[in-house]
Amino acid sequence: QVRLVESGGGLVQAGGSLRVSCAASGRSFSWLGMGWFRQAPGNEREFVAAISGAGAGAGGRTLYSDSVKDRFTIFRDNAKSTVYLQMNSLKPEDTAVYYCAARSFQAGMRAIEYDYWGKGTQVTVSS
Repeated sequence: QVRLVESGGGLVQAGGSLRVSCAASGRSFSWLGMGWFRQAPGNEREFVAAISGAGAGAGGRTLYSDSVKDRFTIFRDNAKSTVYLQMNSLKPEDTAVYYCAARSFQAGMRAIEYDYWGKGTQVTVSS
């Protein structure tokens, strides 16, 4: 089992920046593919970014949705068993609950491919 706990959400003004974190426990973190998803009220859960684990060939491969590419950056610190999402140039449409997810080895864009989920952290961008 893998336990994931997100932190770092909050209220930020449009154009500002925020970094959310996800701390993992219960399994060797370096082998896990990690993803960030988000969900706004009334909407489906949406892929944001992902990063592969050590078992997926060259580790550290990243994927981004078109809506956040060039604004958001996903990165990981295996020594701290933590994955981060740095969010810059935030827009009101980025407002959502941001969820951390984990799977074996690979990065992916489909929520169904992930085995473990955190409870989420709220990010609100004001205009």
